[in-house]
Amino acid sequence: MTEQIDVQPGSGASPDLPPPVLTPDAVPPSMWRIRWALFRRSFAHNWKLFRANRVGLVGLGIIVFFALLAIAPTVLFATGIWNSAVYDPVVGLEPNPPVKVMTVVNEITDPETEIDFRYVLLDNRIPNTVKVGDKVEIPQQPAPPDRRHWLGTDPLGRDVLSQLMHGARAAFFLGILAALVTVVIATTVGSISAYFGGALDSFFMRLADLLIMIPFLAILIVIGAIFEFKLWHLAVVIGLLSGFGGVAIVLKSQALAVKVKPFVDAARVAGGSNAHIIFTHIIPNVMPLSFLYMMFTVTSAIQGEAALSFLGLLNVRISWGLMIQLANNQGYLLQGLQYWWLLFPAGLAVTLISAAFFLVGRAMDEVVNPRLRKR
Repeated sequence: MTEQIDVQPGSGASPDLPPPVLTPDAVPPSMWRIRWALFRRSFAHNWKLFRANRVGLVGLGIIVFFALLAIAPTVLFATGIWNSAVYDPVVGLEPNPPVKVMTVVNEITDPETEIDFRYVLLDNRIPNTVKVGDKVEIPQQPAPPDRRHWLGTDPLGRDVLSQLMHGARAAFFLGILAALVTVVIATTVGSISAYFGGALDSFFMRLADLLIMIPFLAILIVIGAIFEFKLWHLAVVIGLLSGFGGVAIVLKSQALAVKVKPFVDAARVAGGSNAHIIFTHIIPNVMPLSFLYMMFTVTSAIQGEAALSFLGLLNVRISWGLMIQLANNQGYLLQGLQYWWLLFPAGLAVTLISAAFFLVGRAMDEVVNPRLRKR
């Protein structure tokens, strides 16, 4: 005998399923849960698009490598693998450097086995009692790579690998801080200029044109020569120059496209204030493009720091540019490949991390830019 289910007309119930039962505990999900779900879905979709770009993945891999390199000194010092007296990037010294036995002479005939007496008198590592004909042990600094120092030591006997790791910290700190300052200023200036227009827009855009015309590195050199520059000072200056410069013009064009959207008109009709419309509707829709330009700002900041450190215009404890400056001041810059560990690690690090952020930015462009996005 088949059981009959009585369904009243107009009730909307299905004869196959029982009608839903509403309990007092059944409440609609909160707004933050909805937003979190939308964010997760959007992030998963954008990550899929980013992952399809192999160039972006290569750049991201290089950035992760340098991030691990920046964290490594903390772990090595905390676990006791490294001794700060030897591996500190500034005051650490190798206590037992390799030595080379050479004969003191008045006139050198064999540079590999002889050393000039006048040089011996100027070297405070050699006793003053040495005479011509004596054999002396000359510490070999900079020393080539060995099992204790994987990238060798610099002319002062300090570990190059430790300097490279601490230089990565300085690069990340500088790049991220400069990028954040740039994004905050450029997004705010671009959105306000696009929304209000008029004299305010003209002022900000003419200021941006002026900053674009002046060479970026020249401004940094002049400011560094006048004021005492520290790393965070440089980050703020780069952020200000980029935020009020070309990035503001690009973000303003994006804000103009958002300004004419129907939801902005609806917010205005509903009585939303100017500040509410700018910070609730315009800026959130401009932020994806802002994060794209963060990557390019990091590249400019790292290259600017390397140039200023090489010129001696930056007060920083250790950085990649400072490593190259030391090699230049000690006369090793034009020695070719003989002292490669003094030049190539720092120079290659600046090149690789700058290229990595640029590649990630190019990959993000395909995610953010609707004209380049793969459907």
